[in-house]
Amino acid sequence: MAITRIDLPIDENKIRELTVGDEVGLYGTIITGRDGAHKLMHEAIHAMQHGDPAQMAALDWLKPILLGSFIYHCGPVMVRETVGGIERWACRGAGPTTSSREEPYQWEVMRDHGIRGVIGKGGMGPKTLAGCVTYGCVYLHAIGGAAQVCAERITRVDGVDWMDLGSPEAIWHLWVERFPCIVTMDSHGNSLHQQVRETSTAALAGLQA
Repeated sequence: MAITRIDLPIDENKIRELTVGDEVGLYGTIITGRDGAHKLMHEAIHAMQHGDPAQMAALDWLKPILLGSFIYHCGPVMVRETVGGIERWACRGAGPTTSSREEPYQWEVMRDHGIRGVIGKGGMGPKTLAGCVTYGCVYLHAIGGAAQVCAERITRVDGVDWMDLGSPEAIWHLWVERFPCIVTMDSHGNSLHQQVRETSTAALAGLQA
């Protein structure tokens, strides 16, 4: 199967051309975001909905970064190195984190921050799938257990925010080239994870009959 190249940022129409099973290679900037980052974004959205827009306004710097791009559920292993007399961050490991923890509010981040999807492992649930359909997003499954392989596709670290959360929970700005993923939830309501659960449940029922 041919690998579809995705240059970031990407628009909604191109994302809606993707379907479950498509193999993709990402090029451009993605950011990491785990529990801590999603919690802060969720709290800002919640505050805005209850008449306090200050927290959301404080995240205005984040929207241009997320617009048309992807959040990677990942706590990368970062080290400081000096190259040519210049100190910089380098990524040594970048395997995906289990995505289900972000299920309660991932759809809100899709809606309010303009992302085109998320990258992780294990899939997500009905709220996120509905968000993919409504807002034109996809869920991309990265290679679990291959943190070093994923890190090799991160050719540059362009910055970091919310370092006070700790390195694994911070938002890292990563430039990727041919970052390998597969579409397992698409904008048409298809979920490979749901299909596997249904098939497995039916097979188990047949064995128990």
